[in-house]
Amino acid sequence: MSKILVATDFSPRSDRALRRAILTARQIAAELVLFHALDDDLPDRLLSMQRTVSTELLTELAETITASDGISCSYRLAQGDPFRALIDTAREIAPGIIVLGPHRRDLLKDIFVGTTAERTIRESAVPVIMANGVPAGPYQRILIATDFSACSVAATQVAQHLGLLDTADVTVLHVLDTPEKSMMQRSLMSGDEIEDYELAAKAEAADAMHGFLKSTALRPVAQIIAPVELSISETIRREVREARPDLLIVGTRGRSGIEKFFLGSVAEEILKLSDVDVLAAPAPEPLKA
Repeated sequence: MSKILVATDFSPRSDRALRRAILTARQIAAELVLFHALDDDLPDRLLSMQRTVSTELLTELAETITASDGISCSYRLAQGDPFRALIDTAREIAPGIIVLGPHRRDLLKDIFVGTTAERTIRESAVPVIMANGVPAGPYQRILIATDFSACSVAATQVAQHLGLLDTADVTVLHVLDTPEKSMMQRSLMSGDEIEDYELAAKAEAADAMHGFLKSTALRPVAQIIAPVELSISETIRREVREARPDLLIVGTRGRSGIEKFFLGSVAEEILKLSDVDVLAAPAPEPLKA
């Protein structure tokens, strides 16, 4: 039986992650593993009290889920940095997916190390769902943002394996990142040359879209090739506002295989989509010789 690792800090925001994890566990007949990290910066006496209270809460929660939802549920209680403890626990139990609650901004901490959600998405070897929306049932509208890379294919296949696409209307989006017209004009390209370049780029993207859909066996209700506006992240945000999906799917590596999709401004902007769940999947492991 596969496992779903869901992080909780016992707050209302982590309740969203828990509910989404329960819904997903039902879909794929998975075991649920609750995760909570203790703050080891506390004095020993307070840390001991926190451990006792957290153990009681986790035990009660796991028993309630098993009894009420009919899902096998256990828990892991760790101590230390939540991000590192979560990653270590994931390596140990090898879940099929990690589910986190909504992004919570801590300005000073984010500047230096990034949020737990962003750091987990950045380094996790398994897919991550950040549950921003209020779960009411299976996803109904899904937007897949793809650059046609192997990582984008892997992210889509993860969603298919989890059964997330079974009952949803799926839209596939590709952001066409071509040089701005003004830049091309400054390069002394003629109007006809600029138009030919743009048409060729769109045709190439359309061919790549066809290949992506064939490799994933997707039959989306819509395909969108959108010219970049200001930035890739801003263009994705615009399409999310227009399509109003309840899940956005992305890969965590671009076509170069070096720069991760969720680094820098893209991470910051995507994680601000506070009412949309995000499924981020890492690049597939290369085959060993």
